[in-house]
Amino acid sequence: MTGDCVARLDGVSHRYGTVDALADVTLDIPAGRMVGVIGPDGVGKSTLLALLAGVRRIQSGTVTVLDGDMADAVHRRTSCARIAYMPQGLGRNLYPTLSVFENVDFFGRLFGQSEAERRTRIADLTRATGLDPFVGRPAGKLSGGMKQKLSLCCALMHDPDLLVLDEPTTGVDPLSRRQFWELIDTIRARRPQMSVLVATAYMEEAARFDWLAAMDDGREIAHGAPAEILARADETSLERAFIALLPAEKRARHAPVVVRPRVAAADETPAIEAEGLTRRFGDFVAVDHVSFRIGRGEIFGFLGSNGCGKTTTMKMLTGLLPASDGRAELFGAPIGAGDVGLRRNVGYMSQAFSLYAELTVRQNLDLHARLYHLPRAEVAPRIAELLARYDLEAVADQRPDALPLGIKQRLQLAVAVLHRPPLLILDEPTSGVDPIARDAFWRTLIDLSRDEGVTIFLSTHFMNEAERCDRISLMHAGRVLAVGTPAELAAARGGGSLEEAFVAYLAEAGGVGAVPAETESAVPATPAGVASAEAPAAVPKRFDPGRLWAYARREAMELLRDPIRLVFALVGPIVLMMAFGWGISFDVENLKWAAFDQDRTPESRALLESFSGSRYFTERPPVSSTAELDDRMRRGELALVVEIPPGFGRDLQNGRVPEVGVWIDGAMPFRGETTRSYVGGLALQYAQQRAIERAGPNASASTLDVEVRYRYNQAFKSVVAMVPSIIALMLILIPAVMSAVAVVREKETGSIANFRATPTGKVEFLVGKQLPYVAVAMASFATLMILAVTLFGVPVTGSFAALALGTLLYCFATTGFGQLVSTFTRTQVAAVFATAILAVVPAVNFSGLLVPVASLSGGARVLGLAFPAAWYQPISVGTFAKALGFSAVWPQMVVLAVFSVAYLIAARTFLQKQER
Repeated sequence: MTGDCVARLDGVSHRYGTVDALADVTLDIPAGRMVGVIGPDGVGKSTLLALLAGVRRIQSGTVTVLDGDMADAVHRRTSCARIAYMPQGLGRNLYPTLSVFENVDFFGRLFGQSEAERRTRIADLTRATGLDPFVGRPAGKLSGGMKQKLSLCCALMHDPDLLVLDEPTTGVDPLSRRQFWELIDTIRARRPQMSVLVATAYMEEAARFDWLAAMDDGREIAHGAPAEILARADETSLERAFIALLPAEKRARHAPVVVRPRVAAADETPAIEAEGLTRRFGDFVAVDHVSFRIGRGEIFGFLGSNGCGKTTTMKMLTGLLPASDGRAELFGAPIGAGDVGLRRNVGYMSQAFSLYAELTVRQNLDLHARLYHLPRAEVAPRIAELLARYDLEAVADQRPDALPLGIKQRLQLAVAVLHRPPLLILDEPTSGVDPIARDAFWRTLIDLSRDEGVTIFLSTHFMNEAERCDRISLMHAGRVLAVGTPAELAAARGGGSLEEAFVAYLAEAGGVGAVPAETESAVPATPAGVASAEAPAAVPKRFDPGRLWAYARREAMELLRDPIRLVFALVGPIVLMMAFGWGISFDVENLKWAAFDQDRTPESRALLESFSGSRYFTERPPVSSTAELDDRMRRGELALVVEIPPGFGRDLQNGRVPEVGVWIDGAMPFRGETTRSYVGGLALQYAQQRAIERAGPNASASTLDVEVRYRYNQAFKSVVAMVPSIIALMLILIPAVMSAVAVVREKETGSIANFRATPTGKVEFLVGKQLPYVAVAMASFATLMILAVTLFGVPVTGSFAALALGTLLYCFATTGFGQLVSTFTRTQVAAVFATAILAVVPAVNFSGLLVPVASLSGGARVLGLAFPAAWYQPISVGTFAKALGFSAVWPQMVVLAVFSVAYLIAARTFLQKQER
């Protein structure tokens, strides 16, 4: 970018409902510098970075990045090759089932790099970040620090001029944080023209940046070099300087944290005692013979590297996970996984947000108050107290999914202490929380410990928090390395800071340390044949089959590595086919009937024999009374009773017309009407037989003799029509649901940011994700075909090629429909329900499965024809039962092709390239 600024904001405001995330922000961000955006969680840091990266839509004001207006779609498309964006959260832009190599390779494909170039860059980046020994490991099995390094590799794959990092080290241990920033410094030394823009919650790491912008309540309150901000606030640390720069009313809420001495409890029984505690997952030992003893009222810090087993240990202590070996006791009682009393004595706050996103903040607190059986009179006052204590009153009626990370953490803490437990187990409770809220939180913990005797067992990556603990333990690779007071552990490693002691312990235990000096030579330079960083980046193509293939390839790999989804896609239709094929039939056979013969003459027996000899009826023991008749029909034992009154034979011999009572179960009208038809046919047959006996072979009971012959399905079996119809139903239900979930899952996990921050177009994204599910649907069709022929005996009598082509078009239409639904839904649960209902109801009721579409009228007919199932049904049934070929079904194929294109266009229209 020309000039001294890489980006400029002028009068930028952004709102989420009634909340101002940014309020009239005007700021010039210097180029070629390491720029930090600091401030409390929820003040607009992430919104600011998203606007600068082009992944969020500008509501008001002007955002200029790399000499162009980010409101201009053309500039965003041309500049995205020069910007790299790493969203907030550990590895949110990664794909857990893909390996380290495959994740980085995917990003290289999105930027149009050749295979040779990708391999060179991946080798250089993984060597520079220390990930080269783990290139085959799935991203989901990496520690937090390694995930962030991998995310950085993905971001640097295309040599960006602007690197945007949204809280990249939140939740990362001190050693990994140090390595991460040393790596960034080394990369910047090789590419000094690259600008780096970072949002961070760690003030100690912000001190190493070249330039800072401090924010509060969506407004910029200070900017400049760290030394300038310290001088302006007349403070010696950035954390205190930030507090000093806040408005007076907020400064008034802050008070220094004073750790009062702990008075030993009269009861010497430890709150927590673990001895040889071990947890294995298969061959992997997550926790390896951990032992410690924590006194009542003690604040015990549990420190360790990412992935060392801290969370697993905490889950064992709460009874959420059983121990593989060893023992653990809480307040002298052994821990049991099903111990309800134990749960009431423990308040647990998980590392990941684990409350209900569908409920508001107040409703979450109310729900947990009821789950913990708080007295009804105490619920409202306790909730009001916690809302005030943790500054949640302003968001009490908002849902958590719309709240910033720090506010979510405060809500989880409020839920954990709601029932006043004597033990709190907190897994990184202040991760992402601003300094004032963090100090307020610690004052609460100290009050709980010192005044109420609550034992607090917590993990943290903030060293200043660890120093406030009575004792701490250091853990690595499932083992406890040391236990003692912070001063004791620091003194054992030379008397330096606790962070230096922490790093030294880890280096000794795992042979790790700072980024080695040789890393500088491993930082990737621009490969031969690639434009230098100073040269203008190539303008991405508007449509690139390579990007489409990258998404299709990645989606296929994820699908193949997810056995649950694969079984659902391939085995689910088979199970449903068998259930529907055998369970749904319009053939009315084997009707249970019984005789109520009150005449008992040869004539009455002859009439009853006509029922006994029919394949449609199965005879049951006779009825002896009217009461028995009523009882057996009420219980469903009989569907039909033939009641012959006394004198039936006499009346028949005397030429009179006798009466016969036929009782039919009409609870199911279709079945009852069919039974009535059967009875009428048998009665006519009996009358013909009697006429022949009286008048000879030329006699007839009527002047009309009708014999029916069927053109198709001569055996008149429901299965011939049901099996093709079920295939149509299966190919709209499961493929549509899976394609909808595939898109929504990216929204939930955050990997949708890769689509928004790269040159990927909407059509490339949609079709790329659609193709694997079309392939799976066609594989499912093949298995259903085999099932139809072998198990149900229903062969294809027409053109198989016409059926296959029609099915392919139908699969494109159904998966396209699922993607269209995904553009309106935010959660996978909502996507599954919406797609299933919208797909199945028309397919069952208005596609010809129950009633021919031609027989429908009005809105029902329009609704049926508005969905692809009504157009595929004639192809499926026609090729199976009517021997139809291309000449008969090509109009339906054309309509299915139109559906495919229409759904794609609609999904492209409603899919947002930028967040709102």
